Amino acid sequence: LAQAILAWSSGPVPELYLSCQQLPAIKMERVARIVGHVNAEARAQALNASPCLAASPILAELKGKIAALGKEKLALKAELLKNGEAKIQDVTVDMCINGARSVKAMVTETSDLDAQTGISYRGKSLYECNKELPKAPGGESALPEASFWLLLTGEVPTQAQTKAFTEELHRRSAVPANVWATLDSLPLDTHPMTQLSIAMLALQKDSKFAGKYDEGMKKGEYWEYGLEDALDLVAKIPVVAAKIYRRTFKDGVMPAYNSNLDWAANYANMLGINSDESFKEVTRLYLMLHADHEGGNVSAHTCHLVGSALSDPYYAWAAGLCGLAGPLHGLANQECLGWLLQVQKDLAGQEPTPEVITAYVEKTLAEGRVIPGFGHAVLRNTDPRYMLEREFALKNTPNDPLFKLVDACYQAIPPLLEKKGKVKNPFPNVDAHSGQLMFFYGLKEQNYYTVVFAVSRALGVMAQYVWSRVLNLPIERPKSVPLDVLAKLAAKK
Repeated sequence: LAQAILAWSSGPVPELYLSCQQLPAIKMERVARIVGHVNAEARAQALNASPCLAASPILAELKGKIAALGKEKLALKAELLKNGEAKIQDVTVDMCINGARSVKAMVTETSDLDAQTGISYRGKSLYECNKELPKAPGGESALPEASFWLLLTGEVPTQAQTKAFTEELHRRSAVPANVWATLDSLPLDTHPMTQLSIAMLALQKDSKFAGKYDEGMKKGEYWEYGLEDALDLVAKIPVVAAKIYRRTFKDGVMPAYNSNLDWAANYANMLGINSDESFKEVTRLYLMLHADHEGGNVSAHTCHLVGSALSDPYYAWAAGLCGLAGPLHGLANQECLGWLLQVQKDLAGQEPTPEVITAYVEKTLAEGRVIPGFGHAVLRNTDPRYMLEREFALKNTPNDPLFKLVDACYQAIPPLLEKKGKVKNPFPNVDAHSGQLMFFYGLKEQNYYTVVFAVSRALGVMAQYVWSRVLNLPIERPKSVPLDVLAKLAAKK
């Protein structure tokens, strides 16, 4: 056995299983532990080689703030569990069958979605976030990395903290060669979201959380190493995303990484499609607005679920990305743009006035087709993200023909849908606008739009991952029942 283990530790994995087959169960367990430490040693070497492991002052400050807030939240959690049997909601048959809508069955500290006011980050509306969070010099859009700090700590960072935090992300941005090799091995017609999910798995090799877990870290350390991975992932994902864009749609050459720019502006720059400062500004705005959306949506919930098994952040977000790629979730943006472009084509140069759009939409509805971008699963009012993008467009793209169409739709469609009673919320959501802004600045490859969404949402799901470990939330395991059992339960009421 010792010879087999020595052979494994110095070379490939083979043949050890031949010896293991003949061992009693107790020895098998010992072998498994030794194997785990062999693997852990390789991970530890990668950790020790990482320049990011040395704590910077801003990282120490960040951890201190999370720890202090975590102490408060853990005390609240303990107090709540003293009355753990308290009833907070009735569960209906409709909730069970129709996607667990409105079932309050998760804890997400970072954000909350209100049907009337929209999403709030740590109690701050998006209007407040865009006003209060630090901005780039001369800019008006809040910096996404400042929103990441807010989601992690519950505090609006100062300009100095934001600058140091941006530098920390730059310091962690180097992408290992194996990730580039993995991407380069994929056919160019591989969907960009598939490429991004694969790249996250390729990054997992250097997970600090997984490495320390293999070594046997204490439960109280989970969040710290989860944070290490979260920061690394957020630092690297825009670089990977830009490379995917360049290799899939352009010549494969990516503009140089510029650490003098903020996180979002550098991403915009690496895409290499528009050098205008307003493109950097709209990228900052988009990435801040889409950073988080509580924990119940498909991608966030998937990430939380996988993370609850103590899978590291790379595994968790790779899984979340597969959910984000679904037509009913992350693809809504490009579907809305596709509809707008089709309307523009059908109008054949006709001015898109509210009256013209009303007639067009009435005809569309009469044919049994839907109008994408209007209504929302939770919201019962106009999406604040839409309104903030509208404000940007009114200032920066007022004469864009596509924006004029978006504007006419904004004026015409809600009253029409309200009159017909077609949806609970007839107002536009953010997807009805985002595509117009991307298209205007030259990002016209619609299959890539969900990747931009994914870069943004990484901020929220990584903050959620860290806080799930801070709060020691257990593995998620809801109860499922067949329809006939559900029928029996319903009959008892």
